[in-house]
Amino acid sequence: MAPKSFSSFLVIYLILLASAMLGDGKSSSIAGWQVISNLTDPKVVEIAKFAVKEHNKRAITILKLVSVIKGETQIVDGKNYRVVIIARDGLKAMTAESNYRVVVWDKPWKKERRVTSFEKIA
Repeated sequence: MAPKSFSSFLVIYLILLASAMLGDGKSSSIAGWQVISNLTDPKVVEIAKFAVKEHNKRAITILKLVSVIKGETQIVDGKNYRVVIIARDGLKAMTAESNYRVVVWDKPWKKERRVTSFEKIA
């Protein structure tokens, strides 16, 4: 009897897993990321500016945020923001813009925030 109930459990688990993975492709994924629909939301822009400021401190650069072009959030012990931004070198007037993928962890009720990833992408 045990093998039959295990196989029933396995079938149900696989069905739930497949439906979570297929989903609507817009709002969530298996990892729990939710698409940010309003990229000009003041909180999203604040997070992007914070990431650039912290990156500038660490890398001794002067990047300037141009815009946020994509974003997702994930609820963890706080909230992760994964955003794609456009930035340019603030020292050079005619510098080309570059895209960066940034992850910021935010826990506002404890006033904790940190950049966990900042990478240039093509």
